[in-house]
Amino acid sequence: MEKERERDERERETTEMALGHAISGHLSIPSTALSSPLLLLLPHSRLRTPSCFQSRKVYLLQKSKRCQGARAKVNFVDGQEAKRLATEEGYTILDIRDNSQYDRAHIPSSVHVPLFIDNNDNDIGTAINRALHNGFSGLFYGVAFTKPNPKFISEVEKTFSKDHKLLVVCQEGLRSGIAAEKLEGAGFQNLAYIASGLQSVKPGTFPKEGPKELEDAGKAGLVTIQGKFSAILGSVLVVAYLFLTLFPDQAEQLFFRNNQ
Repeated sequence: MEKERERDERERETTEMALGHAISGHLSIPSTALSSPLLLLLPHSRLRTPSCFQSRKVYLLQKSKRCQGARAKVNFVDGQEAKRLATEEGYTILDIRDNSQYDRAHIPSSVHVPLFIDNNDNDIGTAINRALHNGFSGLFYGVAFTKPNPKFISEVEKTFSKDHKLLVVCQEGLRSGIAAEKLEGAGFQNLAYIASGLQSVKPGTFPKEGPKELEDAGKAGLVTIQGKFSAILGSVLVVAYLFLTLFPDQAEQLFFRNNQ
């Protein structure tokens, strides 16, 4: 049982790190994290909550419950059910998106505690990742360069009791799944989150503050100005970079030896 618990914890951490990299737009992802590492490398504002992420997320939550004993149930809901929980059941909306998305659009009554925060570290590895990120995901999709918030749980605990009803929301449903698992592990008893994120909520479901609609808060950068052309060009550049990085020998043979 102890070995299985340790294995589950390693799986959870690996998946969390991979999802975090995908969300923040990082390009260096553990290839063993999920069955489709290439999908993880595409900017999260273009993702529509891939089924492999959702199934992996549910699997880890269920397996965690089996190995660690009885825990509170995490409810996966859609936009309409989320509205009912907030208006009729007394749930408080916990917005865990990064600052940039929150500023573009948020629900006025929500409490903002970001799961990922701006990464301003200056070590060489972070500087390289930041430059790569800003040249691709940041430029074309406006994705913030972030890192996990080490104070996430403590900040939530300062605001809410463990039996408080919390409706966790993010833009695409990935971060809220991670946050719900963290909060469940910390002892919070009444948790729900929108499985596909605010991007799937119909306009008018919730009131909003900010210059954009809730479903569009994940969209920024050149893709919003130049439309489909920038989206295609950005994706081509990302795939080209991945090919050069992951398959250097083939890239050299294809692009360089033919020119000699």
